[in-house]
Amino acid sequence: MPTVFVEGPYRFYFFSREETRKHVHVASSDGEVKIWLEPEISLAKVINLSTSEVHTILAIVEKRKEEINADWNKHFGCN
Repeated sequence: MPTVFVEGPYRFYFFSREETRKHVHVASSDGEVKIWLEPEISLAKVINLSTSEVHTILAIVEKRKEEINADWNKHFGCN
């Protein structure tokens, strides 16, 4: 589970052996979320996070999408 980055209370990471559609997992002490990165940023799963926290996380993903995509491509050997 490589960590992409940590911002505030949120850890952004990938699972190494999961589906091939680009996505990122985000965990905090309160819960977690899985976010699709393509074809557009959208929620895949939310566990125990408030709507406010989910909106905050989505904003971070939007702001750092290029970084997340670059790390995905590096980790999974994509061009």
